[in-house]
Amino acid sequence: MTHILRSFLAAVLVATALATPAVARQTAQNDETSLAGNYLAARTAGRIHDNAPAIAFLTAALKQDPANAVMTERLFQLQLAEGNLPEAEALAERVISSNSQHRMARIVLGLKEFRAKNYEQARNNFAEAAYTPIGELTSVLLTAWTYAGEGSHIAAMKELDKLDRNESFANFKAFHVALISDYLNNVVRAEAAYKRAYQDTGTSLRVTQAYGNYLERNRRFAEAEKVYRTFLEGGDRNVLVQAALERLTASKTTPPPFVPNPEAGASEALFSLAAAMNDDQSIDVALLYGQLALSFTSDKPVVLTLLGDILAGSQRYQAAIDTFEQVPPSSELHTNADLEVAVNMQRLDRTADAEARMRAIVAREPKNLDGWATLGNIMRNSENYEKAAQAYDAAIALVPQPTRENWTLFYYRGISFERLKQWDKAEADFRKALSLSPDEASVLNYLGYSLIDANRKLDEAIAMVRKAVEIRPNDGYIVDSLGWAYFTLGNFDLAVEHLERAVDLKPADPIIAEHLGDAYWRVGRTLEARFQWQHAKDNRPEPADLARIEDKLKNGMPPLTEPPKPADNSGTSNSNG
Repeated sequence: MTHILRSFLAAVLVATALATPAVARQTAQNDETSLAGNYLAARTAGRIHDNAPAIAFLTAALKQDPANAVMTERLFQLQLAEGNLPEAEALAERVISSNSQHRMARIVLGLKEFRAKNYEQARNNFAEAAYTPIGELTSVLLTAWTYAGEGSHIAAMKELDKLDRNESFANFKAFHVALISDYLNNVVRAEAAYKRAYQDTGTSLRVTQAYGNYLERNRRFAEAEKVYRTFLEGGDRNVLVQAALERLTASKTTPPPFVPNPEAGASEALFSLAAAMNDDQSIDVALLYGQLALSFTSDKPVVLTLLGDILAGSQRYQAAIDTFEQVPPSSELHTNADLEVAVNMQRLDRTADAEARMRAIVAREPKNLDGWATLGNIMRNSENYEKAAQAYDAAIALVPQPTRENWTLFYYRGISFERLKQWDKAEADFRKALSLSPDEASVLNYLGYSLIDANRKLDEAIAMVRKAVEIRPNDGYIVDSLGWAYFTLGNFDLAVEHLERAVDLKPADPIIAEHLGDAYWRVGRTLEARFQWQHAKDNRPEPADLARIEDKLKNGMPPLTEPPKPADNSGTSNSNG
């Protein structure tokens, strides 16, 4: 057997072993595994974000091919993503030996020099990373903080002036001008920059915290209180701002500085960048920045919370749980972390564990509105609608005068009542949700569809669904609701028009495809109807739906002399939210 064939077979065997992570890890430790096998297995594990075996496989592969630049760079990124900073720093040196402008490697090495207070060497590394917009922003912010470390306010401000070349960086500049000026006791410049940052981004948590902290340290307690209250009155019940307000009103003691040293300033820059990049397009980079911020700060609970959110957004739910579990009980963010642990347990189908975690939270904090609402959501998502309704009852009882921000409590309790076939209670809750927030497309869709399905208040109902489509015209489920409404009312031509668009928007949804098939059948397009039903069947519908679809494929639909029976859409169109 040739070497190439042996390598290929080894790669296939290793990739197959990845189906069981424990086996994968064991295989990675096998020195006889081929280079190709280790590399392929590492790539497979990396694609599913199973980083521990990916690291093990790549480490083994690099022992076999130490000069491989591609594998070195990939291992560096994985180690950094896992927060293994010493390993990442060592690999960064090897990365830049083959790619001197590797942005993340240069940032890691620059931060290493920053920690050692070798500020000039840190700046040299940051400068090499400044060849893309995000690289320039990162480099400027971190470089400015190196000058702050040297006590040079003029040099730091001159560095931050480079951000004027890009208007989208204005908020970053104002905030860090304020923080650096504050740290270096340039009160006039700090005051002006804080005011500008607050004026431009008053809804920003970190700006609110930093500005309020600055005002408190300058004994301007009334102004600080106003900053905190304005933030909270905007609808965000953030526990950090609430804790600052409670501390301020309880005793006018001066808090420690928001940014006590240059390292904390650099961490704040990295944290801000990670938060700004926490979206589908750049979430992997956000994770790297978040890990770097965590390595640099004493405000670990805040960064851990962001990292947990990033990991959950990457569908790495167990890693998110492990991260949230690191938030200490002494932190104001501990209960929030507990909530997130429960939510991620439920995402892993550990419903009993999630419920137990939530029950413990509301037992120790019976007036925790978010706790009761989260318990309700977990129970609703697990289809335990009775327990869900009870949890929402407890949450609503804590809100004597509901406002717009409370509409979801009534909407979700309404869904629970509807699934429990307690329609009168459900309708009352849906209408209450709309009275609090009249333009919520999900509520308009759910209530309108339900009324149409029950053949009640049809004019009002179809108007609701039409309005929902106007608000969210690209929501396939809502467009499906409108099409199915017309089908239920016997307007099959109009039903076809809307259901075709719904299928375009949600081509993989079996129920929407079934609806379009039904509409095609009623307008005499029977071949196309069977095609849509087959498409619905191929998209793995629920067992009860599958039986109904298969019956249509075999027998078609009953003639119009029989009352049409709408397909059960409870799992799609009228369950958005």
